[in-house]
Amino acid sequence: MSSKAFRTLSNGNKIPWIGFGTADLVDTGTALYGRSADQSVSAALEAGFIYIDCAEMYGNEASVGQAIKKFLSSPGISRDSLFVTTKLDSLPSGKTVQDSIKESLRKLQVDYLDLYLIHTPVPHQGRLKEVWKQMEEVYREGLAKNIGVSNFRLKDFAEFIDSVEVVPVVNQIEFNPYLLKATEPLLALHKKYNILTMSYGGLVPLSRKTGGPLDDIIPTIRERLSKDTGKQVSDGQVLLKWLNAHDALPITTSNKKDRLVNLLETPDLPDLTAEEVEELDEAGKKIHHRNYMQHMER
Repeated sequence: MSSKAFRTLSNGNKIPWIGFGTADLVDTGTALYGRSADQSVSAALEAGFIYIDCAEMYGNEASVGQAIKKFLSSPGISRDSLFVTTKLDSLPSGKTVQDSIKESLRKLQVDYLDLYLIHTPVPHQGRLKEVWKQMEEVYREGLAKNIGVSNFRLKDFAEFIDSVEVVPVVNQIEFNPYLLKATEPLLALHKKYNILTMSYGGLVPLSRKTGGPLDDIIPTIRERLSKDTGKQVSDGQVLLKWLNAHDALPITTSNKKDRLVNLLETPDLPDLTAEEVEELDEAGKKIHHRNYMQHMER
């Protein structure tokens, strides 16, 4: 990837601008939740993805690890050429964050994680200060180079953010134009603490929520970009450019190699104009639609 295909986290570490997700991301019709992800992850790596996002909750860390092992065994490929993320699930009595991350590392067949996230605050309500302190410990031990959270609301941050020694570098949330209005207060908190917004479900308006006010706008922007560049621009690339305009890093997935390659070419396209971003913003705010993690509504 070129230098413009990386972002810089608040601690100065680099992160690829896009990640390949291994959950049930229904916006692309790819269901890897609880299933072997070996073949799909291998295809993504072959297409050019270097950021792989998985989770203990998905039940497929071991198969993701098989794909990672094969990739890292290729000539000239080193561990630092890959960015691997997984996420902490619940913590049964007697189990620590260190126990959990070590089990994930064993399954993924790597010595460290590039990013470790608390998957959801729900199992840890009332204990977020304690759990985050344990996250800080695995960070200091070098088991994770970066730590962050996922699916956290304003009230979840309020429970622990003022007591942290290491600020979460990211919050991974469902985010697309149909969630912009509901997410704006959270985006403001991200900006205050220099927390990167990471988006899953960013392409939902193209699949699970078609027929909405974006349907007539996205093709017009796509045609403008195609005309200006002489390239065949996709609707997915338009939404990735919208996410970029909102300083959000996308996590996406697909079983189609040509689609993966197309998405990876997005940084080479011109940015959306301020007018195009505003038009997508205003259209998105006309409806509210959330596919995942319904606790975010409460």
